Amino acid sequence: MPRPILDESQIHPAIRNRIAGHQQAIVQEVMQAAGSHGVLVVGMGQNPFPKKARQALDQAGQAYRYLEYGNYFSRWRERNALKMWTGWPSFPMVFVNGVLVGGAADLQALIRSGELQKMLAPAASTA
Repeated sequence: MPRPILDESQIHPAIRNRIAGHQQAIVQEVMQAAGSHGVLVVGMGQNPFPKKARQALDQAGQAYRYLEYGNYFSRWRERNALKMWTGWPSFPMVFVNGVLVGGAADLQALIRSGELQKMLAPAASTA
């Protein structure tokens, strides 16, 4: 089932550019990092789940890039733009070869099942 997104025809033309440009610097930064790193973890300070994701990757011996944006008291507007872009409601946001795979528990399940290595195999063989 596709995620409902407000159709552009339902947005007044006077505000379309404001919406399109809202916090795009952080979105572009994450898009670029997701496209250039096999595994990307996007998190925030004071949240234990990004740390759990990084620990799982460390234990698996898997290299990754980590981007941290503020904490519960700062940069929430920027993080909100990432949530709006991905549709993922929490942190961390874990990307594998540019694909959002979920959060810490989802990543741990991929590691346990061996799926993470399968997802990374094509990238590793082309490097």
